[in-house]
Amino acid sequence: ELRKNTGDDRRRTHDMNTANWIPDLFMKRVLEKGEWSLFSPSNVPDLHDRFGADFERAYLAYEEKAARGEIKPYKKVPAADLWRKMLSMLFETGHPWITFKDACNVRSPQQHAGVVHSSNLCTEITLNTSDTETAVCNLGSVNLLRHLKDGENGKVLDHDKLKRTIATAMRMLDNVIDINYYAVKKARDSNLRHRPVGLGVMGFQDALYELRIPYASNEAVEFADRSMEAVCYHAYWASTELAKERGRYSSFKGSLWDKGILPPDTLDLLARERGGYVDVDRSSSLDWDALRAKIAQDGMRNSNCVAIAPTATISNIIGVDASIEPCFGNLSVKSNLSGEFTVINSYLVKDLKRLGLWDDVMVMDLKHFDGSLRPIDRVPQDVKALYATAFEVEPVWLVEAAARRQKWIDQAQSLNIYMAGASGKKLDETYKLAWLRGLKTTYYLRTTSATQVEKSTGRTGQLNAVSATASAPVAAAISNAAVAAEPATDIKFCAIDDPGCEACQ
Repeated sequence: ELRKNTGDDRRRTHDMNTANWIPDLFMKRVLEKGEWSLFSPSNVPDLHDRFGADFERAYLAYEEKAARGEIKPYKKVPAADLWRKMLSMLFETGHPWITFKDACNVRSPQQHAGVVHSSNLCTEITLNTSDTETAVCNLGSVNLLRHLKDGENGKVLDHDKLKRTIATAMRMLDNVIDINYYAVKKARDSNLRHRPVGLGVMGFQDALYELRIPYASNEAVEFADRSMEAVCYHAYWASTELAKERGRYSSFKGSLWDKGILPPDTLDLLARERGGYVDVDRSSSLDWDALRAKIAQDGMRNSNCVAIAPTATISNIIGVDASIEPCFGNLSVKSNLSGEFTVINSYLVKDLKRLGLWDDVMVMDLKHFDGSLRPIDRVPQDVKALYATAFEVEPVWLVEAAARRQKWIDQAQSLNIYMAGASGKKLDETYKLAWLRGLKTTYYLRTTSATQVEKSTGRTGQLNAVSATASAPVAAAISNAAVAAEPATDIKFCAIDDPGCEACQ
């Protein structure tokens, strides 16, 4: 309840980002209608550093001791009731985020060197922390849109260009580790010892537009799978090439890399530790045995290589949709500390012009319907499907695509869950599916408002309008419909406007 907007303010932390760090044993008891035991952390201090089957054994032993009266305080509650409370609070405040402790640790290549105790703010970095080490990760992202080429039947992923880009990016990120400024010695020691980096992607939605694939489709899930496999494969290959040139990171010995266990192999470890409860497509298209042999010979330069960050600001700068997010709105306004900016979907404008549908009425319809094509009758169904906005994409598609990415990634991904018409049943099914699919973390739950602000227009420079001098390309695009001076919509880009959150900037 720390983030509730009501109640005793002395019991609230409005500026703190919270998450539930959930062990697999709890999720199994939720599914099996079991009970969950609550202890004082001071009575079970070792549970903080245990995970997987080791955590489960220790937890069951503590429950037996508590049943004999040897541990107090102690309380049992139905696991499903506690799960329901967690989801209710998530729906009400967007917090605490749902993250899975055992998936983060069991699948961590650095489990021999410590324990992952939490993620970072945006839930994509899952590195070890301790009293002697503060985790640091250097992030970069590949623009997927710029790594497509013409194929026989349309656009396809350009593996050669992707490999070249990633080789350069990994070298740059590795250089940052050495030339960076570290304000804290524990952070410097940790970074130089393990040398983790986090290469991610952005423009996933834009790539789907070019491929003519709707986000809510099996084809999009398959593209998420194949594109992330390629990014991870080339990132790991680049790291082992750097190890050959510059040497292995100092804690390589004993890591999963050293044992020949690559990220897709760790799904087997997770299934073994859970005793099942892992249901993920395991198909692949690249030669992972060759990569395994290369790492056995040359080692790795970086303990971790891949993480998908939100990329909110850099995506705006280069003009693509952020990270792996679906399009928020085909016509909307983004607000951050720099001001308010009209955002228009140029792909949609191009398609509507081609169909002869881009006119004053279409712009007003888009504004009236919050950037959605769904209620506009004259737009063809295939165009509506291709340009479905985030709240029109069922959350199951977000989870399925994320699961396909997660099997290749050695860290995690910043995954927002968009949900229109949220209900307890829908929340329950979505987050249980995320666990069963092996996801490590989730980010904000973003839901639609119960009410909408009435739309209105005004003179130049008023309301949400962006002047031509402030944003010439956007103003020019809208002026084609003779509404350059009118505001787009009262929607904010982020459902939770948090100045302290990287994703809101």
